[in-house]
Amino acid sequence: MIDLYYWTTPNGHKITLFLEEAGLEYSVNPINIGKGDQFDPEFLKIAPNNRIPAIVDHVPADDGEPISLFESGAILEYLADKTGQFLSKEARQRYETLQWLYWQMGGLGPMAGQNHHFSQYANEKIDYAINRYINETARLYGVLDKRLADRTFVSGDEYTIADMACYPWVVSHKKQSQDLNDFPNLKRWFDTISERPATKRAYALVDEVNPTTRPYSAEEKALLFGIKPEEQA
Repeated sequence: MIDLYYWTTPNGHKITLFLEEAGLEYSVNPINIGKGDQFDPEFLKIAPNNRIPAIVDHVPADDGEPISLFESGAILEYLADKTGQFLSKEARQRYETLQWLYWQMGGLGPMAGQNHHFSQYANEKIDYAINRYINETARLYGVLDKRLADRTFVSGDEYTIADMACYPWVVSHKKQSQDLNDFPNLKRWFDTISERPATKRAYALVDEVNPTTRPYSAEEKALLFGIKPEEQA
């Protein structure tokens, strides 16, 4: 059994995508980041950076004590090694996948995240910041589109953890002011993954865990972004 500490964000979806694809038994522990659950002392023992996702694997491959992990990229790599799925054991193909996993962790995720913040959540709409991150997101979409011109998935013909890492950050393309029709190879890839049964099961958790979509309150912004009440509009 794997305990998943989860909220309905792109990084959270990465792990449910893997767990559903691999058919692993897991329990969901919702960490409501708008209510400050990420600062609970018990959660911080598992995820000291107070971010989701995190896992506790009670049946690790070495049959030892339970293993706890935070950081979505590390969790994906761990689960792939544990199950022998979605990450090749052959060195060249393995690193083909890992470089794109790390590309997402260091590029697509952070840049798209800043895109979301300045265009959707910041009280002060700063044109320079909004345009900066929209343009950088578009550049990264272009990189991925070019990569997918001659292959089915990000690292070749097989679906891997690199795809699972990238896909959730493309789900929010409209919020990022991106039109997938401008990136035909990316759109084909996105539509293919969207139709996978495991993807549909993973995203169905949203309705169970966090069915209400609404703007963040002042209190939630203070928890999420460190914006003091007196600084809020």
